[in-house]
Amino acid sequence: MKNETARNFVFGIIAGGAALLVAAIFRMITGGLFIPELASQTLFSLTPGQVESFSVETFGSLAKYSAFASAIIVNLIIYGILALLLHKIYLILGSRRLAANLLQLSFIPYFVMATITAILLQLNELLTGSSEIQYALLFLLLPNVAYGRTLSYLFQRDISAKRIDSQMPSNVGVEAGEIPDVAAVSPVPRISRKQFITMAASTAVAAGIFFWARGFLFHDQSSMPVSIPKTPMPLPNIPAGSIFAEQALAPFVRSELTPNDKFYRIDTNIIVPSVDANTWRLNIRGLVKNGPLQFTYDEIKTMTSVSEYATLECISDKIQGDLISTAYWKGVPLKSILEKAGVLPEAIYVVFRCSDGYDVGIPLDRGIMDGTILAYEMNGVPLPTEHGFPVRAIVPGLYGMMNAKWITDIELVDKVYEGFWQRRGWANNAKYQTHSKIVLPGDTLRNRFEALSANIATPGSKSPIAGLAFAGDRGISKVEVSTDGGNTWQTASLKDPLSRNSWVLWALEWIPQNKGKYNLVVRATDNYGNLQIAEITDIYPNGATGYHSVDEFVV
Repeated sequence: MKNETARNFVFGIIAGGAALLVAAIFRMITGGLFIPELASQTLFSLTPGQVESFSVETFGSLAKYSAFASAIIVNLIIYGILALLLHKIYLILGSRRLAANLLQLSFIPYFVMATITAILLQLNELLTGSSEIQYALLFLLLPNVAYGRTLSYLFQRDISAKRIDSQMPSNVGVEAGEIPDVAAVSPVPRISRKQFITMAASTAVAAGIFFWARGFLFHDQSSMPVSIPKTPMPLPNIPAGSIFAEQALAPFVRSELTPNDKFYRIDTNIIVPSVDANTWRLNIRGLVKNGPLQFTYDEIKTMTSVSEYATLECISDKIQGDLISTAYWKGVPLKSILEKAGVLPEAIYVVFRCSDGYDVGIPLDRGIMDGTILAYEMNGVPLPTEHGFPVRAIVPGLYGMMNAKWITDIELVDKVYEGFWQRRGWANNAKYQTHSKIVLPGDTLRNRFEALSANIATPGSKSPIAGLAFAGDRGISKVEVSTDGGNTWQTASLKDPLSRNSWVLWALEWIPQNKGKYNLVVRATDNYGNLQIAEITDIYPNGATGYHSVDEFVV
């Protein structure tokens, strides 16, 4: 009995795997609902900011994917438990009644999964168009048909095998040295032509219903960006004789602009949202006198555009972290779009709402500042899907979480708005902390910068120290480096920044005099004379502070 229960449980997990595979395929193709993804997003929605902060600091991006993997395991366990009940129903119906079995074995798990989905949707703040109840009912159809078909097949095979065992004489062929004719005793039943037609028809009907309903009720989703001519990026000149012209720093300087595939990505999504530019619309509503307005992707691209260098950094970036990158963005000034809408005097906040359910608000005065744009290009090419296609916000001076991706709606409101992360305690006045990092020597930002040559420091020889400093739109006026743990400081050379909103590269020519261990420390001062905060604080809720330091051995 125990063996039979365990076997049926495993059958349920196998069939559940088939269901999740079908669901995952449709999620990737259509952008539809995937229960493990919804479950992990719900967990993020319910997790307090401090707990989330600890998870990010401890596990990094692994925290998100661990939650996703756990959700998959739980989903499979539920399918396994369902199989224990469905096996009893299968025995009652009889294995010959394939159509009835498929209906029962698919309907019950469909109902259970629909109920679980409805509960998750109620708990989840990241509600999207693809997470509405009609999507849930539609996208759960085919996976559970796959579950029912797979489970029916496994049950039938198991019952047939048991029938063979029970009908086979125990001494057949043993004494005579003969091989028993298993097929003659009770052959494993094969699926008949009629049964095959029934199974194929059920799948075809389910698929037909799926695609008809999907095409009738919802827009198609795809991230097939329209062709846009590549925008040339101006390359900065490095004066001859500058420390930044030295060969040892060439890979470092070349990495001042982060390639798209190296640009950091932090969001709440396990699977990147996919948006069709042809059906996408940007809606402007709220406290606007000419609204609501709606713009297509083509209309956005035909508006007067600007191009700018800007650095983005995640508020979860540690002092020694690498969640910071710089790109060349092209887009439409948000100010010009708001002017078309006609912002009413009582509006004080701009709220971005996104296709993945994310929402965040910025002060109106930030929204109309020069440099705040809705970007549709990144480093000369259409905005990549993982970075917010078709448009994302670039808001100089504010941490990355305020620079919304996959934007679908912009709303003007008359109160301070707290977005997704702010409702979990993260800073709403999310201005960048003034900070600096040592890139060479060490391994900081190796994921963002080209491979730097290993430098072995020896007494009396040049050993460059280099890194970056950033203070958002406040800029950097000075960077100081200490080689003795902060007792004395030397002023580093600064490379002209790509823009007022980008990081600043710095370098110092260091010639150590003696062998031994040196503690290298860096600090920065912004253009308003504010020295970087020395006190080490956690990333939650305002972003990390403290001096970055590395140990270097001179041999």
